Amino acid sequence: MNPKLVTADPRGRVTVAEANRTYLVHEDQDGTLILEPAVVMSELERGFLANTALQEQIEYARSHPEKSVNRRPGP
Repeated sequence: MNPKLVTADPRGRVTVAEANRTYLVHEDQDGTLILEPAVVMSELERGFLANTALQEQIEYARSHPEKSVNRRPGP
């Protein structure tokens, strides 16, 4: 990683290399700011990712399409 010299504008803003990207900002004790690329997700997505049993069921269903049950929509 090559360090770059940047100057903040009058409102305290600097431009980063990638536009339209979300970052978490961490500040070290010496004042160094570290930008970590981040992704925002909904509570529903977070819940799905935390539910390993559900993920295993989905993976099993994908791996065994011959066991799928066709369901007809209600009346």
